[in-house]
Amino acid sequence: MNPPRAPRSLWRHARIASFDGDRPWGWLDDGALLVEGDRIAWVGPDAALPAERLTGGGPLDEIDLGGALLTPGLIDAHTHLVYAGDRAAEFEQRLQGASYEQIARAGGGIRSTVAATRAADDEALFTLAAARARALMAEGVTTIEVKSGYGLNERDEARCLAVARRLGRELPVAVRTTSLGAHALPPEFEGRADDYIAEVCRWLPGQQAAGLVDAVDAFCDTIGFTPAQTRRVFDAARALGLPVKLHAEQLSDQGGAALAAGYRALSCDHLEHLSPAGIAAMQAAGTVAMLLPGAYYFLRDTTLPPVAALRAAGVPMALASDHNPGSSPCLSLLLMLNMGCTIFRLTPEEAWRGVTVHAARALGLGDRGRIAAGLRADFVVWDAGHPRELCYRFGHNPLRRRLFGGMPD
Repeated sequence: MNPPRAPRSLWRHARIASFDGDRPWGWLDDGALLVEGDRIAWVGPDAALPAERLTGGGPLDEIDLGGALLTPGLIDAHTHLVYAGDRAAEFEQRLQGASYEQIARAGGGIRSTVAATRAADDEALFTLAAARARALMAEGVTTIEVKSGYGLNERDEARCLAVARRLGRELPVAVRTTSLGAHALPPEFEGRADDYIAEVCRWLPGQQAAGLVDAVDAFCDTIGFTPAQTRRVFDAARALGLPVKLHAEQLSDQGGAALAAGYRALSCDHLEHLSPAGIAAMQAAGTVAMLLPGAYYFLRDTTLPPVAALRAAGVPMALASDHNPGSSPCLSLLLMLNMGCTIFRLTPEEAWRGVTVHAARALGLGDRGRIAAGLRADFVVWDAGHPRELCYRFGHNPLRRRLFGGMPD
């Protein structure tokens, strides 16, 4: 059975931040947007709306927005939504002086979430992940990237990816899945990291054959995997034609960003310890810098990612929630807009481009993240006059309407 076709709709008298073209914000002060099916058919000044576009093609639903703000749907391009359990006790331990690395080496951290995730059945994992996805959607998110990485064996990694795929089938949100088997070393491979990486590489063809994976990620750092081990995972991904991304330079400079750029990675993520050489490699490869202020804040980090140097090099910067139980248990991309500005010193427009056009680029998606004819009709109407208002306020959600593929919630 085919899904219902989105009706034709005309959204008039909107303040539109399209993020398309060279104008700041892609701004239209009194704009109109015509939707046909799941695509944007026309966008421009309301006064320039061609009369011939309104005739034919079936009934047309006309909505006067009265000057409300219209933006692309938000894109959360780095999340870990599928897991069970929580790590509130570790939060308390860190407040008492334990470091993230100390907790991980003592058997906490990612491994504790792995144990809880392995013990949960598929339905429980879906119920938990769906609630998290709905929280993001309630703030205007229309596309979410979901990583595995809390199964850390062949069966449970596949289960987590399958749950993520199910989110995209059963909720009105697009889901891109990323295989992150190289997230941490599971206890059964203690002292045998190279053997575990061989297993991760062995799983990838089956994940791809089952339609479970869109990209491959790894954690290259002192408590993750070495550059040489990361390279083995990326070689396996490249052999399958899968794009890569990398958790890079979060806790130390391992040269991961330059390594990933050598594989033309979609994004390098975290980047607090990114070097000038890493920036140059990312710039040359067109790799997106994925900034994650939620983790920086939650871990009380003190080394800022080199935003000014990334800006000067013209490296596109994206923002994401990095929702996960250990270092960023946040389900608010609107809060990340504020944190990106206040903590990382992005401009409001840079922050907004980070959750729209550059987030789409970080997922390899060219059909969203902007308001332009021919792109997906994923957009949000806000009770606000300008996007900067959503960066300025936090703990505030002015969402009025959310449309996914031309269909309202």
